[in-house]
Amino acid sequence: MNSAWIDILIRFIRFGIVGASGMVVDFGVTWLCKEKLKWNKYFSNSLGFILAATNNYLWNRLWTFQSESGEIAREYFTFVVIAIIGLGLNNLILYLLHEKAHLNFYLSKLFAILCVTLWNFSMNYVFTFRM
Repeated sequence: MNSAWIDILIRFIRFGIVGASGMVVDFGVTWLCKEKLKWNKYFSNSLGFILAATNNYLWNRLWTFQSESGEIAREYFTFVVIAIIGLGLNNLILYLLHEKAHLNFYLSKLFAILCVTLWNFSMNYVFTFRM
């Protein structure tokens, strides 16, 4: 395996670790809003996802991709656009698995997160942090 692939693998592992911290934020906010505040499950899911995306941008900029770009606004905007597309994919997968296939809400959400992680990493690698 050459050094370029090792670098991508290391970044993907870091992205996964950052994503795990985001998943804690995501699940925590979703659970709080859905179960305790009794808000709509899709609104709760969206809020959790967006707060996790902001957390993930900060950690990915600093640690995963170690960006030194002064274009923070461009990076954040691109990251958020990718996250919003990911949110749409996340909600679509959640809807299909929970409402149509009748899987547990949180199991469906976990599967959606795993799928969207692949989308987010590849798009951020290519477009946000321009590796």
